[in-house]
Amino acid sequence: MHPGSRVSAVYLCRAPVDFRKQIDGLAALVEQELTMNPFADALYVFVNRQRTKMKILYWHRNGFCLWQKRLEQQRFAWPTADDAATLCLTLQELEWLLEGFDLWANKPHKTLNYQAVS
Repeated sequence: MHPGSRVSAVYLCRAPVDFRKQIDGLAALVEQELTMNPFADALYVFVNRQRTKMKILYWHRNGFCLWQKRLEQQRFAWPTADDAATLCLTLQELEWLLEGFDLWANKPHKTLNYQAVS
């Protein structure tokens, strides 16, 4: 985001958001609905219902910053809404999401637990 910004966490809001909301509306959503601190060293990531637009809200020193990306074709991969309102990502996972990777479709290799070699 902003050069020199410290980011300790990335929170993905699972439910789609009305994209008429700007900084004040999204900051209120973070504080009231997600019960998180909008002034924390974190990025708050939102998507519209069609999953063609993404907004990222964060606090930088003395004011909020709002970053937006709009896809001309295709859609962002997004987790399904469940009991948890947010999902915590790493910065690398956010970068992959912005590049179009579906983080939830790809599954790692199964863990094998052997007791002996022979």
